[in-house]
Amino acid sequence: MTQKVLFNASCPVCNWEISAYARYAETHDMPLAFEDIAVADLAALGLTPETAARRLHMIVDGELISGMDAQRALWRAIPHMRWAAVLTGVPGIKQLANLTYDHIAAPILYGMHKRRQRRACAN
Repeated sequence: MTQKVLFNASCPVCNWEISAYARYAETHDMPLAFEDIAVADLAALGLTPETAARRLHMIVDGELISGMDAQRALWRAIPHMRWAAVLTGVPGIKQLANLTYDHIAAPILYGMHKRRQRRACAN
């Protein structure tokens, strides 16, 4: 079953990272699909453009997951990244990884996204 990664392609950091995973998945014929949130049917997933832009989302076995859980699922799907999924799933490290994602990484990337949107509207 194909798993789908929903990502914000307008975010240079997100796009750089996810594009690398997408190239690897395509080269290795992996059952991973990658879709920009700008073209995804977010309403069908119960997401708004804003909620989709705030975190990484992934559909695994028909279930929508987000944040560090989605990142771990993506890493698990890519053989050379499984170590990162295992490491960030270890009790203690998992909680720290979740807190870091939720309170540092995601807010910074979302803030950058909002600044890019404001600059685009100003031009």
